[in-house]
Amino acid sequence: MNEVLNLISALVAGFLLGAFFFGGLWWTVQKGLSSKQPALLFFGSLLLRTGTAVAGFFFASGGHWERLLMCLLGFFIVRRIVLRLTRLPEEDPNQLTKEASHAT
Repeated sequence: MNEVLNLISALVAGFLLGAFFFGGLWWTVQKGLSSKQPALLFFGSLLLRTGTAVAGFFFASGGHWERLLMCLLGFFIVRRIVLRLTRLPEEDPNQLTKEASHAT
């Protein structure tokens, strides 16, 4: 039973690490568009996000590969969620045809 709780806590840690990593990436892109030094912002953000994620994986795993896999699973689940939430709406091909016919 204790091992199940450890696996669940590793999964939750993966969720939190993923939220920090991909939330930080989103914030960096938003701020980088108007930054005077975007390269420094992007590089600093990359180092901070990656360092935090690697350290989080190390501590969450506790030297057990099963916990590391659960942590990675949580991380990639959050990645999928963020991709779905930030996806641009897809264009309707019929709408493009209608607009093109009005242009002629």
